[in-house]
Amino acid sequence: MFTVEDIPEFRIAYLRHVGPYGPGNAAPMERLKEWATTNGLFRADSVVLGIARDDPARTTPQNCRYDACLVLPQDAGVPHGEVEEARLAGGRHAVLVVPHTPEGLSRAWAGLFHALTGAGFSPDPGRPIVERYRPQMLDAHLCEICVPVLPC
Repeated sequence: MFTVEDIPEFRIAYLRHVGPYGPGNAAPMERLKEWATTNGLFRADSVVLGIARDDPARTTPQNCRYDACLVLPQDAGVPHGEVEEARLAGGRHAVLVVPHTPEGLSRAWAGLFHALTGAGFSPDPGRPIVERYRPQMLDAHLCEICVPVLPC
């Protein structure tokens, strides 16, 4: 169901959306891509990330934070403005390839944590779960859910 991958630490540029998760996440993603294109940072091999920063079971929908992110080359500068810069911690992740559709993502989330536990892993609460969008995956209408894990 998933593979295990050691993902390196990344520098990211991001735009934050605060509000319910779902369709509202698309607007900051598009704004980020436009910003990156305008600033010469969006290329054919660019990796885009989506990070849901809050657990909707513990955070009210209007306070949920979603970051639309672009992985930056080490030497890239980030022009100031609405886009922020940060580092995303790396480490061991369970990576699940899923159809890039609402239904595909819902099915994946429904069984993911049970599958991780069954394989001897538990999610690392100190690092965020990341949706990773690489060009070759998007061309096939797929994305990856990368869950930071610890051995049980």
